[in-house]
Amino acid sequence: MLPVPVLERAQKELLSYGSSGMSVMEMSHRSGHYQEIIDEAEQTLREIMGIPDHYKVLFLQGGASSQFAMIPLNLFRNSKKADYVNTGAWSKKAIKEAARYGKVNVVASSEESTFNYIPVLDPAKFDREADYFYITTNNTIYGTRFTDLPDTGDVPLMADMSSNILSEVYDVSKFGVIFAGAQKNMGPAGVTMAVIREDLVGHAMEMTPTMFNYKTHVEAGSMFNTPPTYGIYMCKLVFDWLKEMGGVPAMQKINEEKAQALYDFLDASDLFSGTVAQKKDRSLMNIPFVTGDKALDAQFIKEAAVKGMVNLKGHRSVGGMRASIYNAMPLEGVQKLVDLMKQFEVENK
Repeated sequence: MLPVPVLERAQKELLSYGSSGMSVMEMSHRSGHYQEIIDEAEQTLREIMGIPDHYKVLFLQGGASSQFAMIPLNLFRNSKKADYVNTGAWSKKAIKEAARYGKVNVVASSEESTFNYIPVLDPAKFDREADYFYITTNNTIYGTRFTDLPDTGDVPLMADMSSNILSEVYDVSKFGVIFAGAQKNMGPAGVTMAVIREDLVGHAMEMTPTMFNYKTHVEAGSMFNTPPTYGIYMCKLVFDWLKEMGGVPAMQKINEEKAQALYDFLDASDLFSGTVAQKKDRSLMNIPFVTGDKALDAQFIKEAAVKGMVNLKGHRSVGGMRASIYNAMPLEGVQKLVDLMKQFEVENK
């Protein structure tokens, strides 16, 4: 979902942005009007995330999946070794990609239990010579999230925050690189945001393509080539909306309330149950659940769609249902889902 006020503002400005006389979609990315847009997007993002001055902010293309290669290509600078935690489909893909360029040490994995928990990390297994340590903070398919960040010492921590960026407060200074695809909490698909500690820029492997070198984009202010201009504009509107809401701390409180409403029902239900093994690992953004009967699951998804509740079908690897309650989903939406689940349970006991 995108916030309704954001869509309404985009609608209002569709034909003419400010005094420009043209749509953002028609602008040259080299124009003064567009420079204003991308500068304001970065500044507001810095404010709401608390990004320190010695971190660079980039708006890139290629999806978060491109970062699976960009991270090792830019960070394998000394030992060409990295520690990874395997907590889902996306970390698994990142591990496979990084292994093309150096040695990957999987310090922990929950794959044996279909990724239904976040593994406890043993610091004794961390490689102190690693060039970086990599985690996926939230796992969309399996509904888990890191609630405790690993202490990696002098080894820079990399984080794929694609599915929970701006949903809860993080201390950016604890990370070397944070990246996220826009399409969950920041804007429409097509933009990838990266926040990079400046001392990690400029050490790319010799083989690194120009477009995959962070230095290329840092030096060009995210405009080495034509950026996804309208997508960045939409992200700017979302950042503005979030700032007006009270920023990430206020959003986190709302997200916790939304998630608690659904988890409380699941914990009390005789028909529905969550699939995450440990309560402490539960995601605020993605809540998978099942009835235990595939036919009933399919019936519930069908009835929900009739009520206007769509995209509830779970991933094929876990089945069942999955409620994705990203930032723009209001509490009322979660309450309507819970009401439907209560009604469905009464009718199918």
